This record gives sequence, structure tokens and C-alpha cells, in this order.
Amino acid sequence: MGIAAIFMPSIMGIVADKWVNAEKLYGLLHILGGVVLFTVPMVNDPGTMFWVMLLNMMFYMPTLALSIAVAYSVLKSRGGDVVKDYPPVRVWGTVGFIVALWVVSLLHIETSASQFYVASAASFVLGLYSFTLPKCPPQLGKHENKTLFDALGLHSFKLFRNSKMAIFFLFAMLLGAALQLTNAYGDTFLHDFATVDVYKETIAVKYPAIIMSISQISETLFILAIPFFLRRFGIKQVMFFSMIAWVLRFGLFAYGNPGDGLWMIILSCIVYGMAFDFFNISGSLFVETQTDPAIRASAQGLFMMMTNGFGAVLGSSLSGIIIQKYFTNPDNTKEWHSIWICFALYALVIAILFIVLFKHKHNPSEIKTAHPEPLLTVE
Repeated sequence: MGIAAIFMPSIMGIVADKWVNAEKLYGLLHILGGVVLFTVPMVNDPGTMFWVMLLNMMFYMPTLALSIAVAYSVLKSRGGDVVKDYPPVRVWGTVGFIVALWVVSLLHIETSASQFYVASAASFVLGLYSFTLPKCPPQLGKHENKTLFDALGLHSFKLFRNSKMAIFFLFAMLLGAALQLTNAYGDTFLHDFATVDVYKETIAVKYPAIIMSISQISETLFILAIPFFLRRFGIKQVMFFSMIAWVLRFGLFAYGNPGDGLWMIILSCIVYGMAFDFFNISGSLFVETQTDPAIRASAQGLFMMMTNGFGAVLGSSLSGIIIQKYFTNPDNTKEWHSIWICFALYALVIAILFIVLFKHKHNPSEIKTAHPEPLLTVE
């Protein structure tokens, strides 16, 4: 996922900005991804699996940014306010996430190849449906290409020239690493309790995906709260809230267990809603308000590259090395308490640095208008 997200969202964002309708490209990528997912159960060795899943992620990761670009484009073309109107739309993506988790868990196919057929079917349906969406034609064709940099569609990378945006993307990468930590180790953490006799028959061990889906249920509530928080506090405070929520997410995992500590695990899942939404969705809204509509797809692709690309690679690679070297016992069991405490301290350091380094003054009028003056244009 991380490798694909480093380059594919930006490349497909450029394609959508310059040559192909965003909604059509979105649909095509999902159909191609569905084809690859359908072949996954036929794979018999880890080496081949890596390349097959990399190919699938190359098709899938750009769709995260493209879905945002399509939604913002349609809302703006119809006079909508993206800050107010997007969260009630986006919440249905989280509902779909919950349905997927419950279906896979209740059918007991969490460790079965059958789950890939479910994913493939969903991908085909979504891909075909995407061709019925309102048209989102390329915008950069309206502007004259003045340099080779412009001709290649790399306008969004000019955002790094602005110190505020550069710092924003840097912290987006660091928070992307935090997101990868919870994605990589949350289920594994609960599965490991199955080796402890007293926890073997607990709900959290038997149905970890359902327990983890509480995180997505929490998301639905926090998504709907985003317009209020953005207007009231601004992007800097909202992202700071997200970082503190990550501290609580990891800290509660450190002291929780599937028995008498189940409430801590559940509370950690509830806190996740704020940790994820206030960073991911609010961040995409911030990028939208700071960039020209002509580079909407590639700017969102850049945000996705920093979070799910460089952030995910950073989080997965470094955490793997650290856990193996410092928190793995001779019998290959993990010291989960120490692992989660380490992750919590990481999130706390990020929060402190962010509040000091990110200079952004909240302007409520900028949030209220549906078409604010962009920080970066293509002129």
C-alpha cells in the first residue's frame, strides 16, 4: 500500500487534471483493481502475492484521492459548501467499511481467500456505478503550459514552496505513519490474546474485526462533527485534537485487554474516530481550500502520497525494525504494552512539534465560503 501510494495518487491526479474525466478514471481503476483481486485466491506463494497485491494497490490507492476530488468538484459545481456538505456524503464510505468488516467477520472468512471475492465484486459494482456520476472534466487544459514543469502536470508540487504547506505535508506524513501503526498492529494485537487461556473465549478474540469496527462507527459521528469543529477551531486546532487522540488511542491499547480491560480497548476504538477523521478528512478539506480547482486531483493525490505513501512506508518499516529489535521476546511473542506506550510517545512528540511549528491563523470567513481564494493557482 505504502509503495503504491508514493507515486500512483500523484500520477493519476495529474491524468485527471489534464486528460481524463476524474469520475471515468476513478471507475476504470476500480474495475482493474477488481480483476486483480479476483486472481488473489489463485496465488500460492508469498513472492507472487507481494507483486499481485502491489498491482492491486497501484489501482486502488489513487481512488482515495480521486473520490475526494470528484465529490468536491460536483459539490462546488452545484453551489455547495465542501466543508458543510462533504462530511455527510463521506460518512457513507465509513458505513461501507463497517459493513465489510461485519460481513467478513460473521462469515468467518477473515483468514480465508473468499474475502477477496467479496472485495472483487464490490470493486466491480463501484467501478461500473462510477460511470454514472456527474462529469468532472480536466481543468488544466484551459491553461497554457508555460514550462516543461507545467506541461508534465506537476503544478501541485509547487505547494512545497510555501512554508506553511510544506510543514503541513510533513506532519501529514508523520500522522500517516501513526495511521499505519494502528492498521498494521490493531488486529494482530487482539489475535495474540488467543494464546492466553483466560482470554481465548472472549468476544474481542473471537471477533476482532467486529471490535475494531467500533472505530469506524465512531468515525461516522466525528465525520458529521467536522464542519462545526473546523468553523469553531480551525485546521490547526482540529489537527492538534487528532494528534492528542492518537496518543489516547495507543495509550489505551497499552493498558487494555479483552477481559476486565475491554472498556479501554472499546474507548480506544471510539477515540480513533477523532484521530482519523480530524486528520484525514479535515486535511483534505484544508488542501481543497488552499489550491486552485484546476489542480484539485493532483493536490489531493499529493496529500495522499504523503499520508498513505511516505507515511505508511515510514510507519511500517521503522516500526517493524523497532518492534523486532526491542519488543520481541526470544519465543517470538510481543511486548504489546511497551509497543503501544512507544507509539503513544511518538504521537505526543508530533503533537507538541506541530503546535509550535505550524503557523496558521484561523479565519472563520475562509471556512464559511464555498469558494475561498486559493493559496496556489496555476497562473
